[in-house]
Amino acid sequence: MQDASDTAVTGKDPAPTGTQTLIRGLGVIHAVASGARDLKEIARLIGTTRSTTHRLASCLVEERYLRVVPQTGYLLGPRLIELGFQAQEEVPLLVLAKPFLDQLSALTGDTVHLAMRDGDEVLYLHKNPGRNGPEMRSRVGHRMPLARTGIGKALLLDSPESEWQRLYEISVPTTGKNPLWPAHEEQTWEQVQARMREYVQGGYAFDLEDNEPSIRCVAAPVRDASKQIVAGISIASTVPYMPLEKMAELVPVIKDAAARLSAELGG
Repeated sequence: MQDASDTAVTGKDPAPTGTQTLIRGLGVIHAVASGARDLKEIARLIGTTRSTTHRLASCLVEERYLRVVPQTGYLLGPRLIELGFQAQEEVPLLVLAKPFLDQLSALTGDTVHLAMRDGDEVLYLHKNPGRNGPEMRSRVGHRMPLARTGIGKALLLDSPESEWQRLYEISVPTTGKNPLWPAHEEQTWEQVQARMREYVQGGYAFDLEDNEPSIRCVAAPVRDASKQIVAGISIASTVPYMPLEKMAELVPVIKDAAARLSAELGG
């Protein structure tokens, strides 16, 4: 909206001051972030005259909040990148994640995990124990093979298939039998490959008793401002409380929670 400062009788815009200047400056940044590349479009979006917009944009370029690229126009500047990474580092992942994990716990009554990749393993950062079924053996600080857990598979959705195969091969006993679970028939690489391709397309991952007897989970990746997967969240329970029908219903739930947490990280 245009105000009196933009319509001075002199025909020139007085320099905006105070709070109004701050709001307009932020408006310029948001306009550029939304795709505005020239002064005309920025001015249209924030409701100021071209001359006022030019002064605001020039100041932001000088302070490195914006940059001007020939044949392209205005883009977000390096100072915003610096501040973005600083903001991300100052707020621990767990602090941002906990409200979303608590919401999932309250909604489902199942065990909820937050984890990240640590080498070839999943490192559990947080666990909300479930109300359904017996307590799981996972715990904060515990590690599991990436290729065997649902949350580990979610952490691998952006990885090349060669990495999936490498992790599969180091996680499957050469005998084809798991000594901790002799009755379990290990999946072949081709079966695992087909499942992972399906998970990539869907943006989620399942643990179908791949890691321990009677445990199933639904997981999704969490991304940061660079769009890289930095963590995973999962909802897990025992088979009686986690039938396949429920797992399918939980896919949009876990993906929504992961997307909202990703948004808090700038993803």
